[in-house]
Amino acid sequence: MSQQGSAGNVIAAIASFFFVGLGQLVQGRILAAIIFCLTTYAAYGIATFTFGLFLIIALPLHLWCIIDAARYKAD
Repeated sequence: MSQQGSAGNVIAAIASFFFVGLGQLVQGRILAAIIFCLTTYAAYGIATFTFGLFLIIALPLHLWCIIDAARYKAD
């Protein structure tokens, strides 16, 4: 997973699509995985109680997580 667009990054992006933060976890970025997971699922949880109002925040966070996993470059 050393290059942007590599097969590992594609797998990580797909993993993040199904479970927020899993792609970052696959890449070995534990702190990023925890932060993405907690913030996104908190926004999804709040959205259930506010009749979808927080989906405006949760969906972009989820998309950001997927894009972050896909564009990650290891130094």
